[in-house]
Amino acid sequence: MARSDLLISLVRAASSGDQLGVRSSAEALAADERAKNHHILADRLQRAIANVTVSSNSLLSQKDSAGGQGREAIIEVQPQLQMDQLLLPLPVKEGGRQLIEEHIRADVLRSHGYEPRHRVLLAGPPGNGKTSYAESIAEALALPLFVVRYDALIGSYLGETNARLRRLFEYVKTRPCVLFFDEFDAIGKERGDTNETGEIKRVVSFLLMQLDQLPSYVVVIAATNHAELLDRAVWRRFQLRLSFPAPDRKSVQVLLDRITSRWPELPKLSLIAIATKLGDVSYSEVVDFCQNVRRRHILGLGGISIDEALKLELELWTARVRPRGTVNGERSEQAALASGAAASGRASRRKASEHPET
Repeated sequence: MARSDLLISLVRAASSGDQLGVRSSAEALAADERAKNHHILADRLQRAIANVTVSSNSLLSQKDSAGGQGREAIIEVQPQLQMDQLLLPLPVKEGGRQLIEEHIRADVLRSHGYEPRHRVLLAGPPGNGKTSYAESIAEALALPLFVVRYDALIGSYLGETNARLRRLFEYVKTRPCVLFFDEFDAIGKERGDTNETGEIKRVVSFLLMQLDQLPSYVVVIAATNHAELLDRAVWRRFQLRLSFPAPDRKSVQVLLDRITSRWPELPKLSLIAIATKLGDVSYSEVVDFCQNVRRRHILGLGGISIDEALKLELELWTARVRPRGTVNGERSEQAALASGAAASGRASRRKASEHPET
């Protein structure tokens, strides 16, 4: 049995004469049935869709309401990364493995009255694999990766963002895919924030409703660097919530070993020493550093060894101006609080020494 919301959308589009709406709703129904391995019914729906004619006048007059127009707010990416290529914490890797298995064996779950989980929230500091993780999920499921473009989604007029969101979700329902919201806090902010306008609150409410109505063959993955900014109801909508912490020293060494093993010559400096000199970094910063070393080595045209290139890049790295108590280039809240408390304590002691009690 097809989802009731898709049937309702189909009836509404047909009753209003919205030919494009009929096509997009029927395509969503076909995708839903195909995801359930009902291939005969899905093929019949596809043949019926082919008979839905849409005139050029209809295309022009209904352009704004057509589900296909939601494609303008996404970038389609062909996934290449595999999950085994990523360095992931055990809970994250196991969560991904379970998610993939649930979708591959969805027919087994449905035979017992369950649907595979399809809403995933990734939280953690930038540069530690959230985007790569979404790509690896799409690669494992052999699905296209749709990355949401906020510049084409967020409008400046009242109700414009909601209208674009509606078109976006209508489009993704037409085919199995992985829909990726990066920087999700941009549209999923806490509605209780007094500094936000009523428009963003309406957007969050509409977004939650759309997430609830998505079929399970659309895997939604949202990533944020600021989990504390998300609305509390947003957290509840996601069935799988995974944390991506900054890497420890051992993980940095593992990544360095993977990268340097592909170099034409291995550096003499130990990986432990390199990781120590790099300090608190993200995975992306380690990759950028290693690429800079190789660029310097390649452009040296044999006049500079890999060890010399590594030494020069390490000198530049350690000479960078980074505030104390930073992680991944951003000052942590704990460090700021500790710094403020220490400064307050020093000021109090200085005041006491200048005005001793008698």
